[in-house]
Amino acid sequence: MKNTTISTVLLSLLLLFPISVLSAESSNEHLNLTTHFSGYLVLLIFFIAYTLVIFEEKLHLQKSKPVLVAAGIIWAIIGYVYKTHDLSGIARQALEHNFLEYTELFFFLLVAMTYISAMIERDVFSALHYKLVSRNLSYRQLFWITGLLAFFISPIADNLTTALIMCTVILTVGAAKPAFITIACVNIVVAANAGGAFSPFGDITTLMVWQKGILDFMTFFKLFIPSVVNFLVPAIIMHFYLPKDRPALPEESSAEIKHGGLFVIFLFLSTIATSVFFHQFLHLPPAIGMLMGLGYLKMFGHYLRIRFRRENASFDRVPGSETSGSAFDVFSHIAKSEWDTLFFFYGIIMAVGGLGFMGYLTVTSEVMYGELGATTANILVGIASALIDNIPVMFAVLSMSPDMPEWQWLLVTLTAGTGGSLLSIGSAAGVALMGQAKGFYTFSSHLKWMPAIALGYFSSIYVHFLLNT
Repeated sequence: MKNTTISTVLLSLLLLFPISVLSAESSNEHLNLTTHFSGYLVLLIFFIAYTLVIFEEKLHLQKSKPVLVAAGIIWAIIGYVYKTHDLSGIARQALEHNFLEYTELFFFLLVAMTYISAMIERDVFSALHYKLVSRNLSYRQLFWITGLLAFFISPIADNLTTALIMCTVILTVGAAKPAFITIACVNIVVAANAGGAFSPFGDITTLMVWQKGILDFMTFFKLFIPSVVNFLVPAIIMHFYLPKDRPALPEESSAEIKHGGLFVIFLFLSTIATSVFFHQFLHLPPAIGMLMGLGYLKMFGHYLRIRFRRENASFDRVPGSETSGSAFDVFSHIAKSEWDTLFFFYGIIMAVGGLGFMGYLTVTSEVMYGELGATTANILVGIASALIDNIPVMFAVLSMSPDMPEWQWLLVTLTAGTGGSLLSIGSAAGVALMGQAKGFYTFSSHLKWMPAIALGYFSSIYVHFLLNT
């Protein structure tokens, strides 16, 4: 009720300003709202919402809440202005276009998150964790192993999940060496972001570029060597500041993968292959292939439930107990998805889409890609993603749709994916680790290594120029 009242008040303010200043050459043209009061009002709303997102940790306000409200208000303002010009159909088509883009991204991510949750339930990552902490490795060996694993797992899983898993290992074995935890967490963030940059499944930004059809699936792998450089340069520098001794072996029981865990991994890889087939060969949205892959998991889950019932058939159960058939439930894994993140993506995509529809992204594109040039603009996109989440930055670039060759699209994919490593708040992996390794990994501790990370960032761009231009 409160949000409805606010929206009504904001729309009423538009009546105080003449809408005749808007330009529309014909009924098929978009209105230019960049210099109209409604445009300035939308910019203010977006700025307030994103400020609340930036201070999410201090305000204890989930990041999806302000952008959901902002997206609704922005499109309500657009709808009102277009309605007064009898152009409601154009506004509706634009909104549906943006909503369809989000829907494809939503179902793609939902299936991926469900598979990750299923692998966690089957103790796949717990087994990996145990194998690492039980090998009596030195701090330097753990630094490189967790970094390399983060780099190579994030292209398949997402960089956020990968970083959290590796951070658990670091916290377990490095409790006696706070300095090691700090450096290792920085390394994990850089490695996870770099690894996610050369795969459509490694980061939301690469996924958006792939789903848009700008680059083919295999084209992303041209960024493999630049991504390796992005990871290795700061890692080599940090290596010399690590302790040389070995941590004490933790007391921990053996962790084994539950029955079907390895097959769930196989099904996840099969789902990825199905998604690639739908997109590359059938020219259909990759989300359709991912949803088909969800069917693979549901069919296998049915088998696991039958097996569970048979194994427990000889045991006495309390009447009314829900034990039977509860061994594996796909819907419970769907429920464990990161819903705040999914709704945050909705708010950002719809809000930025509204700004683009009003004409602001066209103006930005003319300044960045017209006056500065594509190379400078794409490098600045990466730096901007360290301050602002790379998702709205990349969505804005895709909405601008600048006319660039393949190697420039690869450049902006690389910079948007790895630029967030410059600051701890620049990527989901960094923000998550600040919460998980609280007191060890902080904004200031990450900032200390920014020169080394920046050296890796610009080195990877240079290598990209050498290999891919």
